[in-house]
Amino acid sequence: AIQYMCDYLRRYYGKNALVLLDEYDTPLQEAYVNDYWKELADFIRSLFNSTFKTNPYLERGLLTGITRVSKESIFSDLNNLEVVTTTSEKYSTSFGFTEKEVFQVLENNRLSSEKENIRYWYDGFSFGKRKDIYNPWSITNYLDKKQLRPYWADTSSNGLINRLIRQSSSEIKERMEELLQGKEIVVNFDEQIVFEQLDQDENAIWSLMLASGYLKATDVE
Repeated sequence: AIQYMCDYLRRYYGKNALVLLDEYDTPLQEAYVNDYWKELADFIRSLFNSTFKTNPYLERGLLTGITRVSKESIFSDLNNLEVVTTTSEKYSTSFGFTEKEVFQVLENNRLSSEKENIRYWYDGFSFGKRKDIYNPWSITNYLDKKQLRPYWADTSSNGLINRLIRQSSSEIKERMEELLQGKEIVVNFDEQIVFEQLDQDENAIWSLMLASGYLKATDVE
């Protein structure tokens, strides 16, 4: 169906189409949590093949998600992807608002006195070496409602992280308690998630929490 739509757009506009697939990993997470991973993986593999691999009407495709799914057969046909992650320098200022941008818009709205509160609430993302990337959804909602609230809390499901934490070792739970007490922890993480091995990979918990914005990295190597 997507390939047909690209063809119709090409006929009408006289140029190949751009396909943007946002949060591609969300249905994969739900499938893993609710035990229909294989069925969805078969579907996604076919979807990706017809949309991004064998689509003659495609100019360029963009897939976004909070987790980088790796070593899965769903990507076996897509061998020309450029992967940009939270540790990449390329586009490090393109996935959120920089502090300079946020403070400027606060000044424009006569909210300069709220800078420290905004930094405390919404300066939670790191991309590449940039440590001051702000959540766009939170900032735009704050500017609209003028209230400090966790606006990001309802924008995604926490089912996968909840499951992994519940099934994790006592060491993971102890470190989670340290975080809840406002302490810092040092952990290893792997950007490449293998869904079928998540239950055996404790580093996946930190990787998912970092990518989801629940953790803020103070040093990434």
